[in-house]
Amino acid sequence: MKSRVCKYAPWLMVTMVTILFFFAVSVQAKTIKLNYRLKWLFNTSVAGDIFAKDQGYFKAAGLDVTVKEGSPEKNVINELELGYADFGVASADQVIRAQDKGADVMVLAQLFQVNPMQWIYRADQPEIKKLANLKGRRIGITFGGNDETIMKTLLAEAGLSARDVILSGVRFDFTPFLKKEVDVWPVYRNSQGVILQDKLGRAGESVYFFNPADFGVNFVANSIVTSGKMVRTHPALVKTFLKALLEAWEAAMDPANQIKVLAAVKKKDQGVSDDILQQQLVITRKLIKPHKNIKIGRIDVNAWKQTENIMFNEKQIKAPVGIVSRLELPGYF
Repeated sequence: MKSRVCKYAPWLMVTMVTILFFFAVSVQAKTIKLNYRLKWLFNTSVAGDIFAKDQGYFKAAGLDVTVKEGSPEKNVINELELGYADFGVASADQVIRAQDKGADVMVLAQLFQVNPMQWIYRADQPEIKKLANLKGRRIGITFGGNDETIMKTLLAEAGLSARDVILSGVRFDFTPFLKKEVDVWPVYRNSQGVILQDKLGRAGESVYFFNPADFGVNFVANSIVTSGKMVRTHPALVKTFLKALLEAWEAAMDPANQIKVLAAVKKKDQGVSDDILQQQLVITRKLIKPHKNIKIGRIDVNAWKQTENIMFNEKQIKAPVGIVSRLELPGYF
C-alpha cells in the first residue's frame, strides 16, 4: 500500500497544482477593472481616493481601480460619456452645465459638505462680518470660474454691484496678493489657503478666511459621478464601488489613521512638506465631515438646488435643469 501511494504521489501533486492554478485564474478573472478620474491633481483634497487604492479597499471589493489625476484639460463628464472613465469626480457647476447640454450624468455622493473655495485676506484689514463689508475691497476672482459666480451672488445678496468693489482677475500666481495689490484672494481653503497662511505667518502676518457658506451661499463642490447608463445597467457594481470608496474616505478622515493617510498622500504629492500636508489634512477633514454624525457622501439636496438657482440667475444655464432628478438617493451609504 505504501509503495502504491508513492507511485501516484507525483500525479496527485501535479493535479493539485493544476487545480490551484485554475482556481487562481478564476478568482483573478472575477476582478473588475475600472477607471476613476479625479477632478484635480493628487493632493490631500483627494486623500480618501488615494487611501482607497493604497490600502486595498477597492481590491477587497473585487475591483481593480485605476485612479487617475484630473487637470483643466480633462473633462470628467466627457470621459464618462465616451467610456474612458467609469466613475469620476466633478463639481456641481460641471454637472449642472453638462445636464443643461443634455448629458446623462448621475451624482452618487457628495464629498465636500463645505465648499473649499473661499477667500483669504490679511487680519490687519477690517474683518468681513457681514456682506456689506465687501464694499470698496479689491477682490480677486477667476473670470469664468465658479468663484466668480459665487462672488457675484454674494454681492447681489449684499445689494452691491461690481461698481461697489474692485474685481481683479487672478491666475495661479499669488504675487498680486503677496504684494497687497489685491486685498481678498480666492483659494481652496485646504490647499492654497494653508500654504498662504503659513507663508504670511512666517512673515509675522495673520489672516482671515471669508467663507461664503457663513453667509448662506452653499455652492456644492466635488461629488462622485457616473453615467446614467452605468446606474441603469450595472447597479450592483455602482453600489460595490461606492461602498468601497466611501469606507476608505471614512477611514481616511479618522484622526486615528492620520499617519497612514499622510504616508499614502506623500507618495503622490512629494513636493509638499510634511507639516503643510498635515495641516491640509486637518482642514480637509473639517470640510468633508464637519460634524461627527454626518456620513461622508451625504448629498445636501438644498445646496444642490441653491447651486442650480445661482447658475440660472447668473445665466450660466439656459433654464432650470431639475438637478434633484440626477441625485442618486436610494441609500448606497
